[in-house]
Amino acid sequence: MAENSTLARPYAQAVFGLAKDANDYVGWSNALAALAEVVNTAPVQSILGNPKVSKSALVDILTTASGEAANDKFANFVALLVENNRLKVVPEIAGHYAQYRADAESVVDATVTSAYEVTAAQQDAIKAALKARLGRDVALTCSVDQSLVGGAVIRAGDLVIDGSVTNKLNKLNLALGH
Repeated sequence: MAENSTLARPYAQAVFGLAKDANDYVGWSNALAALAEVVNTAPVQSILGNPKVSKSALVDILTTASGEAANDKFANFVALLVENNRLKVVPEIAGHYAQYRADAESVVDATVTSAYEVTAAQQDAIKAALKARLGRDVALTCSVDQSLVGGAVIRAGDLVIDGSVTNKLNKLNLALGH
């Protein structure tokens, strides 16, 4: 949702600033991912609107469940989210933060969806080709989708390379006028 994305962006920028100052991109990535997971659990969802749960108790629950109870900056961040009723946008905050981190580290996340398992050598070749094309290091994630019949679909940011047999068959079908 665009509104959630708009609400999340300033929080993600603030967290990114904290992470940059502390040179702790990984720690904040892990903390945000854990918080996003905790916020989406049924027990936490059930207490979010409960007037019997104080804001400070909610902060304690969230920081402890996220495994970040000892981190004062994280606790302050969670308290700010609770105070401003922004817990629903934590997944978007984590997403924006991940993008800021990737930009700072000159890394692009890429996914390869192929009809068959991608070998380590093929992964290395794909990483090298994408690095040459995009000018950034590549973090590659691979998955298998047998419905592609053959070939692969590569996504890196806005770049999509569809070399799947399914795509080629669809193009042939269109060319034949069916």
